[in-house]
Amino acid sequence: MERNTKQRSAIREAITEAHGPVSAREVLDLAQRRVRGMGMATVYRTLKALVTDREIVQIDMPGEPPRYEIAGKAHHHHFYCRGCGRMFEVEQCPGDLSYLAPQGFKLENHDLLLLGLCVDCVGGKSKKKTPTKAPPRLRPAGDHTHGHDHSHPHTHRH
Repeated sequence: MERNTKQRSAIREAITEAHGPVSAREVLDLAQRRVRGMGMATVYRTLKALVTDREIVQIDMPGEPPRYEIAGKAHHHHFYCRGCGRMFEVEQCPGDLSYLAPQGFKLENHDLLLLGLCVDCVGGKSKKKTPTKAPPRLRPAGDHTHGHDHSHPHTHRH
């Protein structure tokens, strides 16, 4: 069901421009810059519809609200900052991790979540637990291939 309302467009644009996984609260804060008066119920309803329509993917993390990012991205992983609560994309990948699977098991895919402190929290600059601006993307300069195949499907659900 493709309902292209101003609210839906504002939410999709907010997620696209965030360049990283964002919570529903962050989506609301970013989308309200485009459509004033938008409520949390509209954000939740629209996020659910966008996930159903496969325009965005939901990233689930134990003990935290889900995050959302645009669907169709190349295989990547995430870094969660325990200090400020922001989530960053990590485009590097260790490659084949099948050696970690129990003997006799066949690994079909992997999704890594790195936990720690972002550069702002390490330096004592960040004090917010729920940021309203988009987190920066983590990518080494000039590295786009990572030396392995990214053609396998990537899901974010755990």
